[in-house]
Amino acid sequence: MQFRYNFRVYPEPSQCQALSRAFGCARVVFNDGLRVRQEAHAAGLPYINDGDLQKQVITAAKRTEERVWLSEVSSVVLVQSLRDLHSAYRNFFSSVTGGRKGPKVAPPRFKSKRDRRQSIRLTANGFSLRDNGKLYVAKVGDLRVRWSRPLPAVPTSVTVTRDVAGRYWASFVVDTAPDFLPETDAETGVDLGLSAFAVLSDGQKIASPRFLRRAEKKLKRVQKDLSRKAKGSKNRAKARVRVSREHARVADRRRDWHHKESTRIIRENQAVYVEDLAVSGLARTRLAKSVHDAGWSAFIGMLEYKAAKHGRYFGRIGRFQPTSQVCSACGIKDGPKPLHVREWTCLACGTVHDRDINAARNILAAGRADRLNACGAPVRRASVPAQRREAGSHRKGQTAQAGIPVL
Repeated sequence: MQFRYNFRVYPEPSQCQALSRAFGCARVVFNDGLRVRQEAHAAGLPYINDGDLQKQVITAAKRTEERVWLSEVSSVVLVQSLRDLHSAYRNFFSSVTGGRKGPKVAPPRFKSKRDRRQSIRLTANGFSLRDNGKLYVAKVGDLRVRWSRPLPAVPTSVTVTRDVAGRYWASFVVDTAPDFLPETDAETGVDLGLSAFAVLSDGQKIASPRFLRRAEKKLKRVQKDLSRKAKGSKNRAKARVRVSREHARVADRRRDWHHKESTRIIRENQAVYVEDLAVSGLARTRLAKSVHDAGWSAFIGMLEYKAAKHGRYFGRIGRFQPTSQVCSACGIKDGPKPLHVREWTCLACGTVHDRDINAARNILAAGRADRLNACGAPVRRASVPAQRREAGSHRKGQTAQAGIPVL
């Protein structure tokens, strides 16, 4: 099982220039490879394999006057950039042929130096960890890392990124074994909402922190200051960084809170069931800002991979289940109810229900029913979720598996 550990990096001014040079070279190689494959496709030629593409846009390009500066950065960075291009094409082809589940994946696009995120990826022969706690990156130097916790094993690859707020991060991919927690008899269903972020089937309500709403006053001030700056000026660039830093603080607070709450729920329950929400559809309604501020998708993703990590069961129920219409006491469907109805009485059994608690109990019941097959035996736990397969160097006797983002 692969886990990703993210740490803040503080490069010196000269190292910042070296990293910017590496970001630009990786971007140019990616764009050159994409352009060559697009031209070959337009000419009716077969798909160019990775080996021939690497010889054309890296090896041969270094001998030309236009691309001689590619030799100033580590070759590992350039090769990994082409591997990212190959992964993008592979995901696109799998999506077109129906082999990839979920939303359709668009073909690779050209990268820009104005993208919000710049990154380079290095395998084991392009970086190393020093005894003094610094991270050595080839042709960059020793970077000072702020270690919040030790790595459980030797990392197989590292991704150095610079976000829109000008912060640098080092993301290590580590092969490690799951950390199973002691089993417990508790199970819970989680109903996500806006008035209360989450309501558990035992009646516990988790209030919504609303980090974006609380920061709107300060964001309005810095954004107004940005709009008053002349376009193309240095003061506008400084104001843009200030706006980006304020948004980054909001995202960091939300992510930290999600991690704490998801860890607590996983530790206290042996099985967790949630509703499969259509977040992309809800984000197009008048509640879009509140939906984005809640961050349901990120929270559900944390519950899913932490359940796999700690030996818990995680289940999703269908989004079309009438959890708010069915009485959790007698099972009678009492019909749809508008959102302003937060409490209702069942006409069949007379039970008074809190709308959210009743929905959480129905999610728990539906999750338990889906978990059991026709023979009554538990269904095998789903595989560990993954956003992508990490291209890295792996220790002998171990194979690469799907990665879990832990940011």
